[in-house]
Amino acid sequence: MKIIDWYILKRYLGTFFVMILLFVPIGIVIDVAEKINKILENDIPMVDVLKYYGNFTIYFANMLFPIFLFISIIWFTSKLASNTEIVAILSSGISYMRFLRPYIVGATIISIFALVMGMFLVPKASAGYNDFRYKYMKRKEVRETQNVFKQISENEFIYVSNFSYGTKTGYNFTLEKFKDLKLESKIQASRIVFNDSTQDYTLYNYEKRIVGLNDDKLEKETQKNIKFDFDVDDLTPAIYAAETMTLGELNQFIEKEKMRGSANISSYLVVKYKKYSVPVSAFILTIIAVAVSSMKRRGGMGVNLAMGIALAFTYIFFDKIFGTLAEASSINPLFAVWFPNVIFGILAVYLLNNAKR
Repeated sequence: MKIIDWYILKRYLGTFFVMILLFVPIGIVIDVAEKINKILENDIPMVDVLKYYGNFTIYFANMLFPIFLFISIIWFTSKLASNTEIVAILSSGISYMRFLRPYIVGATIISIFALVMGMFLVPKASAGYNDFRYKYMKRKEVRETQNVFKQISENEFIYVSNFSYGTKTGYNFTLEKFKDLKLESKIQASRIVFNDSTQDYTLYNYEKRIVGLNDDKLEKETQKNIKFDFDVDDLTPAIYAAETMTLGELNQFIEKEKMRGSANISSYLVVKYKKYSVPVSAFILTIIAVAVSSMKRRGGMGVNLAMGIALAFTYIFFDKIFGTLAEASSINPLFAVWFPNVIFGILAVYLLNNAKR
């Protein structure tokens, strides 16, 4: 790489990380102002608070990654343009695509960084971030609790009409076991309670029917303790569960939930596909930012920043809207996650062609 490449690359990476260091503390201050009363009321240990804000830093930086990247590129590229450095570079015989090379190298470094973060570090930070909020902030945990129907093994199916995660209690419990598509046995209970100490379940008004060739066997007990192969988290996983898993764990989790007939498969797939789409967005946003800010405008850097912020928030808007649609409707999760990248990819090509002229 030539001196000019190193010059642009250092500005690219330096401005990006400085932007993170500037905005993350602002996010922390706002969050502290919002939660300080509850932190004091609940007498939360300082160690837990510090761990939370360590996780918050990673979670917040990952969530606003496109905005940080976009604004940082527009900021330093606009300064290059206002100082006529870009004009000098292009006038020396360097083509626009050659000028773009250090930006692509920078985008590659950032995308690899985002990919590794999304695969390994962000899931752990997300777990700590969400666990703190639901443990200390008294937020109601979002779980699938109404008419829960799950396939827990190849031949076994369970159902509860209502389940309270707080009390670990379910109502109108049914466990059906099949063999060669024929019902082999059926367990019913008016109430089922998970026991944390013994890691088993207590069934009230227990009734088990074993289906025979000529007659059935019936067992009844007022109360019976049984150890099943599933636990409470398997029965009603939290909506944010997928965000707390590495890629390998997430793939296994999705396969298990598919087998169980979970209604939240789309939301889990959205999380999986975003692990790949976010790093790709680094290239798209880099090209758009360079194309927008490499031209010297009458309004100066302010116009470029205004355009950049508007485009960045539009990207975030599309990303959130289509992600929510995929979770709440029949839209294909893969299409929903990649649609913003496709649209902005087309925009990047259009703006790049205009800038080259």
